[in-house]
Amino acid sequence: MCTGVPKKSGNGVNTIRIFSMPMWFLVVLCLCAAFTEAENLKYKDPKQPLNVRIKDLMKRMTLEEKIGQMTQIERKLASPDVMKKYFIGSVLSGGGSVPGPKASAEEWVNMEGKLRVEDPDLLKRIGAATALEVRATGIPYAFAPCIAVCRDPRWGRCYESYSEDHKIVQAMTEIIPGLQGDLPANSRKGVPFVAGKTKVAGCAKHFVGDGGTVNGIDENNTVIDYNGLLNIHMPAYFDSIRKGVATVMVSYSSWNGKKMHANQELVTGFLKNKLKFRGFVISDWQGIDRITSPPHVNYSYSVQAEFLQESTWLVNIYDLRSQLSPKCNLEVWFSARGILLIAIMLPENFTEFIDDLTFQVKNNVIPMSRIDDAVRRILRVKFVMGLFEDPIADLSLADKLGNQEHRDLAREAARKSLVLLKNGKNANQPNYNLRCCQKDGRPFNASRLHGESRREFRQDQWILLRYRKSGEVPYAEMFGDSKNLSIIDPGPSTIKNVCGAVKCVVVVVSGRPVVIEPYLAQIDALVAAWLPGSEGGPGIADALFGDYGFTGKLARTWFKSVDQLPMNVGDPHYDPLFAFGFGLTTKARQQN
Repeated sequence: MCTGVPKKSGNGVNTIRIFSMPMWFLVVLCLCAAFTEAENLKYKDPKQPLNVRIKDLMKRMTLEEKIGQMTQIERKLASPDVMKKYFIGSVLSGGGSVPGPKASAEEWVNMEGKLRVEDPDLLKRIGAATALEVRATGIPYAFAPCIAVCRDPRWGRCYESYSEDHKIVQAMTEIIPGLQGDLPANSRKGVPFVAGKTKVAGCAKHFVGDGGTVNGIDENNTVIDYNGLLNIHMPAYFDSIRKGVATVMVSYSSWNGKKMHANQELVTGFLKNKLKFRGFVISDWQGIDRITSPPHVNYSYSVQAEFLQESTWLVNIYDLRSQLSPKCNLEVWFSARGILLIAIMLPENFTEFIDDLTFQVKNNVIPMSRIDDAVRRILRVKFVMGLFEDPIADLSLADKLGNQEHRDLAREAARKSLVLLKNGKNANQPNYNLRCCQKDGRPFNASRLHGESRREFRQDQWILLRYRKSGEVPYAEMFGDSKNLSIIDPGPSTIKNVCGAVKCVVVVVSGRPVVIEPYLAQIDALVAAWLPGSEGGPGIADALFGDYGFTGKLARTWFKSVDQLPMNVGDPHYDPLFAFGFGLTTKARQQN
């Protein structure tokens, strides 16, 4: 036991300088305090109640650390020094931001369409597989599911929606316990839940009414009364919150002319207060900026709108400074908004954001209660995710990425999502005589049916036509908005040439119903494959060649012409080409 400090005497002899009693007493007190502090770190104890852990950690956090928790930066800026210096709370991979071409799971870790199938159990299994693969890349948070109710297929994001019917969308929220895990029986309503390191935090989006905009224009206005909003677009949020969804993303769209990002009644009053949602709310990409139209034409109004609603706790912003009007500096901006920010996406000036926000809080312009509310919600999600117990990505999960079990599941999903809309004269017989290849095994080329080459095919021979452009070109979000929903050229001419020469099966690959009635009489068999994913080819082949039967039903109405739109099941003018719920069924080859 140490009793003093060695000291050289004048004659070079080592002596011991003895502590006085008061000094000993002080040392003992310091040691005891240190041990007590270590023993009382309740936030590190997973056995402690959730609110106890949150409260314990928050009382230990400085203002700088709290603001850091509210700051989300793009991963390209996330150097170790930046993360440590600014106490950064989260890192985002923006669109196209990847470690490298064809990056492996290890590279992702070191970096740190929806199927039209009415099968909740399948969706839950898909959610579980998705969670595992996302975790295998080191990411604990997924912006899914999209629970929009698409009421007009002209909307460019209709492919993200499960159905025009809210009941189907509600059933499909079963993907949430797949992503996050099954909610314990004694859980409180509205409290987020994530089951462990093989699960991810989910995000129900986009709150609310994004699938009901006028003419299906992305980010447009949803005109509907309060009861209609609650009965059509809101029900899936009831289910999502009941199942413990961790976060909710706000929609770009408006409800009866009021931007959702500025809607205090729905975001704060309904979601937070009435539904008792205890996770955090995240804005969509540059959502505040788009409160005005065109974006930031009157940013002062956007500031005031956000201040009045006091609702959003996590906001995605590209470049904060670029959004401010010349008359609105950062100090005025933060002051007016009452600070609802938690995160900055792709911030060029994130240090400026941190400095200004810190200044505003220290000068009592922004109340600390607003900071605490935001941080409390973030920590609640992080604690339930288990990030304090398992903060490091688990490389042992890397072999789960793209494994055969998950590929088989994707193939099953693609197969079950197929809808057989027409099948010749006999809807109960699979097309066993289907031919998709030439005699030498080379892929069939539809162009060979032009001119004299038609003679090479027997008239009783089936030809598979899944021409690359017999459907839609790839698109995402607003780039998919369409006024005509037509099949692009040379799809129509290909259908005419091929189906005019031999019996044909047309497989339409699209994110939604498209105009098909003008060609329907020429087509012997028609399959809606939607956007079937990476295992879509084998999944489609499973059904076409009779290894499995067709079982899928339409989760949305297939219209005759765009002049009928919007048209949904139950509407007075309902006169579809193929009705909601339609789908021919066949038996598998071995069953027939």
